[in-house]
Amino acid sequence: MNAYLWTKTAHLVFVMAWMGGVFYLPRILVNLAEAGDEPAVRARLVLMGRRLYRFGHVMFGLAAILGLTLWLHFGMSGEWLHAKLTLVVLMLGHYVMSGRWLKGVEKGRALPGATTLRWFNELPVLLLVGVVYLVLAKPF
Repeated sequence: MNAYLWTKTAHLVFVMAWMGGVFYLPRILVNLAEAGDEPAVRARLVLMGRRLYRFGHVMFGLAAILGLTLWLHFGMSGEWLHAKLTLVVLMLGHYVMSGRWLKGVEKGRALPGATTLRWFNELPVLLLVGVVYLVLAKPF
């Protein structure tokens, strides 16, 4: 039981670290969209975004490995897990899309408008509420 608790604890820590990136990377995109033609500000935001994106991928990878360990070694299963993983895949897709927009900025492409990016920034919150509910309630 001790190994299970340590694995689950580490999984949650890495998930929380990844979620920091999931929430903050779109905010950096909003700031980029509002930065105008200030090259120093834009360069700083792109650098911050690139580092955050890389950090988030490492955190996601570690969280995924530990999640697989929980599933395969400790026998976590159920239909709730499939629903949760679907939401996690959607959140990962959101994160990757944020990263692609950031890489596009580096190549000189325009971002969507600041209002669109603000709405885009809120999507992971809704997905996270669903994930937390499924993990705690295990409704099916």
